[in-house]
Amino acid sequence: MISDSLLPVRGSPGSPYTRKMLAVLRFRRIPYRYLQADSGDLPKPKVGLIPVFYFPDSSGELVAEVDSTPIIRRLEIEYPGRSVIPRDPVVAFIDYLLEDYGDEWLTKAMFHYRWYYQADIDMAGSILPHYADVSQSDAVLSQMKQLFSERQISRLYVVGSNDTTAPVIEESYQRFLACLNQHLKDYPFIMGNRPGSADFGCLGQLTQLTQFDPTPTKVAVSGFPRVHAWVSKMEDLSGTEVANDGFVDADDFPASLTELLAELGRTYVPVMLANSAALEAGQEKVETSVEGKPWVQEPFPYQAKCLQWLRIEYAKLDSEDHKRVDKILSGTGCEKLLQKPG
Repeated sequence: MISDSLLPVRGSPGSPYTRKMLAVLRFRRIPYRYLQADSGDLPKPKVGLIPVFYFPDSSGELVAEVDSTPIIRRLEIEYPGRSVIPRDPVVAFIDYLLEDYGDEWLTKAMFHYRWYYQADIDMAGSILPHYADVSQSDAVLSQMKQLFSERQISRLYVVGSNDTTAPVIEESYQRFLACLNQHLKDYPFIMGNRPGSADFGCLGQLTQLTQFDPTPTKVAVSGFPRVHAWVSKMEDLSGTEVANDGFVDADDFPASLTELLAELGRTYVPVMLANSAALEAGQEKVETSVEGKPWVQEPFPYQAKCLQWLRIEYAKLDSEDHKRVDKILSGTGCEKLLQKPG
């Protein structure tokens, strides 16, 4: 257990995954040192992503880690207490699935809105470069705005945002807000009366979608003020006390969460499956249908790994827990994720 020093974390306010992980640290009351600039005395991660967590290895040397989902589970081991992983393995699997949805599907909406509409491009291009150094000259920042915006717009293909998929992404975002809004009428968190990793996975993207980027923020504020408020509350739960048995009950599963899983089944599931199949077949394009509308994008290798990891988590369950998971997922479309390709 790490206890002698603050856990170093490097990130940025404009990064949804940074906001996800800082919220986890605050809720779990893990002491950390937040770095908003690169430091020459810290190791470089293998992949240039943020946030970066720096953990000591067996010799005490710091090692850089960047993948939020395994980092959350490592923190569970090294910093016991105030867990965000349900004890019931069935609920923990659902939590894992919903976290992956936040990380891998809601990010499509976040990146799409930010770099698809001119008002959002102007907002992000004007503000995000300041996070590196607010003391830079206006001339430098103006140049950075153009270069940064052009680079990000050119990468829309990575998340599958294009003229064909735009209606699918935007309709899915609004349905997700509706599902979450309905669920929050009965529970303060996605996973029940205490937050799970799924709450933080969805929160990260929503910090941008509902409170920064103007087009999706307008959707949230005008139609779903409850969700907007939830995002603000979720960012710092350090003062919130929670019951040990506060997660949802797998054997009395909330209908509102079943509806949210059905939303996954309509969108996230067919795209994840089509992406995996395209990569396996060596195809250069992912083509499928989502809610009767075409979906076309370039293959995304990392999301194929996410699907594989999800299936590994399912395989870890015993036969009785398989039945309980299958019962929860039945009819939502999510059960297709766990079926063997054939």
